[in-house]
Amino acid sequence: MPYPSPPRTPSGPRRRTLLASAAGAALLAGCTAGADSGGTGPSATVRARARAAEDSRALLARYDAVLAAFPGLTPRLHPLRTEVAAHLAAFTQGTTPTATASGSASPASAASSTPSPVPATEKDALASLAAAERTLADRRARELLDVPGEPARLLASVAAAGAAHAYLLTTGGTK
Repeated sequence: MPYPSPPRTPSGPRRRTLLASAAGAALLAGCTAGADSGGTGPSATVRARARAAEDSRALLARYDAVLAAFPGLTPRLHPLRTEVAAHLAAFTQGTTPTATASGSASPASAASSTPSPVPATEKDALASLAAAERTLADRRARELLDVPGEPARLLASVAAAGAAHAYLLTTGGTK
């Protein structure tokens, strides 16, 4: 009875070795990704906070412009404006003025930093504030995926508050 021929020995590394090497390299790359490598390190967090602070500052200016044009809306808008000011304070807490005033704002936030003219009617002014809140809440919800831990939770919380503000501005309710 003939013996079966011995299994052919592959000339290169075995598949298991290649997979283990690839997994190890991926782990090392993930562990060593620094702040400047495009990861979610401190510089990404600082940029996200600066962008969020600038966006809150622009939204606060928009609220102030509407309140100046329509003082009768003060009872309705003052609680929302106060929260936007608190959001600005949360994003700037523990940062230096140069970190938030640097040119790191995104083109979208740079465009929103120049408040648009106040609409002619109260209804249109409320609708424009609601649209600004909704747009900003959506942007923050997308951006929170790019930052780790506590900054992501802050962005999520402020995005949710912005969505609630948009709802209140469109339904006529107040806080």
